[in-house]
Amino acid sequence: MTSERPTCLLIINSLAGGGAERVFTTLVTDLARFRGQCDFAVALLDNEKPEAYLLPDWIRVFRIDSNTNLIAGVKGLCELVRKLRPDVCVSFLTRANFAAIVAGRIYGCKTIISERVNTSAHLAGSGKNAVSRLIVRMLYPRADGVIAVSEGVKDTLVKDFAISPERVTVIPNPVDIDRIASLALQPAPFDIAPGDWATMGRLVPQKNVALAIRAFVASSSEGRLFVMGDGPLREELEALVRDLNAGDRVRICGFIANPYAVLGRCDAYILPSEAEGFPNAMVEAMALGKPVIATDCPSGPSEILETEASSGGPARGRGGMLVECGAVDMMAHAITALHDGELRSDLGRLARERAMEFAVERTTLGFWQVVTASLAAANRSNVQ
Repeated sequence: MTSERPTCLLIINSLAGGGAERVFTTLVTDLARFRGQCDFAVALLDNEKPEAYLLPDWIRVFRIDSNTNLIAGVKGLCELVRKLRPDVCVSFLTRANFAAIVAGRIYGCKTIISERVNTSAHLAGSGKNAVSRLIVRMLYPRADGVIAVSEGVKDTLVKDFAISPERVTVIPNPVDIDRIASLALQPAPFDIAPGDWATMGRLVPQKNVALAIRAFVASSSEGRLFVMGDGPLREELEALVRDLNAGDRVRICGFIANPYAVLGRCDAYILPSEAEGFPNAMVEAMALGKPVIATDCPSGPSEILETEASSGGPARGRGGMLVECGAVDMMAHAITALHDGELRSDLGRLARERAMEFAVERTTLGFWQVVTASLAAANRSNVQ
C-alpha cells in the first residue's frame, strides 16, 4: 500500500475513444466523492494519442504503452502492480480484464473485472475471437468479482463462461444527465428540422446501421435520418444510401464532437444493433426526452424499455418501442407510428424519467460498494 488508506487501481486499455472509455472517465471523475476513504490510480495499457477523454487532475495515471499487445500489457501491468501494491484492481474491457486477473493472482491483489459487452456476441466466430473466448473461460472465473452492465450480460457470463451468479453484480452504465443537457444547448453542426431523426454508433456490422437506413427510407417519414459515427462500413453505408436514392433523406455525418446538440434537436432516436452490452447512446437520447426505437438485441434494450419484443408488431415500452432484430418492415412501422405528436411526447416524457434511473451518482455508488466489499474481504484475509 502507498498510504494508510487502501489503494484502488482502475485499469482500461486506453482513452483513445469509444463508449466504454467515456463511461470509465465519467466514473473515475465521480469517484472523487470517495477520495477521503481510498487512494485511486489509473493504469492505461496503451499509450494511444490523442486521448479522446480527459481524466481529472487529482488522479495518478500510469501509461504502460503495450501497443495493444496482450502479452506486453500483462507484463507491464504485473510490473506496475508489483510496485504499486494496490489492494484492489478494477478493470474495464476484455484485454484489461485478462491482464488484471493475471496480475492480481500473482501479487495477491483483489480483482474486480467489468464486462461492458455481451461477451458471446462480441467474441463470436473463429480465429482470434475463439482464442479470446477460451481465455475468458480460463480467467474470468478466477476474478474476485464481476460487474456486468445488464442482466443479459450477466446471464451470458453465467451460462456460457461458467461464472458463478453470486459473484456477478449488475451495475448499468452511468448517464451524466446534467452534462448531456448542457451540451445539447450548444449550436448544432448543421441545420435540423422537425421530423428529423438520429442514430449514433461505430459503423461496424454489430451496430447494423443499414437496418436503420432501410427502415427509415421504407417509412412514410418526410424528415431526415442523421447517422453519427465512423468506422470501416462507412463507404458501404454511403453506397447503400445512393442505391436507395435516399441522399435527401439520410446523411452519413461521420464523427460529431458534440452529438448531443444533434440528439437534442431531433424528434427521436433509432438503435438498430445486433448486440449491445448497455446501449449508452440510446439512454443518452432518452435523457434528452427523445423516444427511441430499438431492436430486441442482446443485451440491454428490452431491460431499459421494460418490455418484450413481439412478432406481431412493435412493442411499446417505457420510453420507446422495441422491434425484432433485422425487422425492416417492423421498424419502418414504428417510425411511422411516431409521426403522432401526442405519442411521441408521451414516450419522450417516459424516456427521460427512465433515463434518470441511470444517473451517474447511483452508478458510481454501486461501483464503490463493490470495491468496499472487496476491500473488506481483503482485510479479513490479512487478519486470518
